[in-house]
Amino acid sequence: MVKIHAGAKLTPSFRDFLPVWVASRPWYRGNGALWPIGFFRFEDPAGQVGVETHLLQDGPVVYQVPLTYRSAPLAGGALVTTAEHSVLGTRWIYDAVTDPVWIAAILDLVATGGVSDSAARSGFGPVVARGAVIRPVRLTPETAVIDLDRRIVPGTPPGDAVGVVNGSWYQDGVEKSGRLAVIRQTGPKT
Repeated sequence: MVKIHAGAKLTPSFRDFLPVWVASRPWYRGNGALWPIGFFRFEDPAGQVGVETHLLQDGPVVYQVPLTYRSAPLAGGALVTTAEHSVLGTRWIYDAVTDPVWIAAILDLVATGGVSDSAARSGFGPVVARGAVIRPVRLTPETAVIDLDRRIVPGTPPGDAVGVVNGSWYQDGVEKSGRLAVIRQTGPKT
């Protein structure tokens, strides 16, 4: 597991780079008034990559931004920024949907019916992601596709889904929930 360094500083900070990056994405439909409302984490079994999802509110809408933090560049990854960590040094921060560690974490969460880890930060209510199998199939990066709901939506997954990730968080002091991702099978159906 990647160790969390309490009190460590990241420069630039999330509040400096994340809203600007999100506002530049084609899936963002807000007015630029983004602020964090919570976080959840996944464990990298190898203990090398930080895997964290940020929930950002823009009015009543909640966006999720999964990120991975690496000590070296990731070939083929979608770089969000580089930052200096006060303990670990330079971190390459990626849009996690392009990182094989995040993909494996999501598929494992669904296959096992797992629950994310807390990213305990003061001032934020608990945020949890839960995976669920809809139709039992073998989930691998080669046989499944993850459709991330960047803008968290209510409702049930579509009929072709084999798995789903749902989340719960606190927004304006009220517990909310929604769908975070849908897993679909690719290739031959078994």
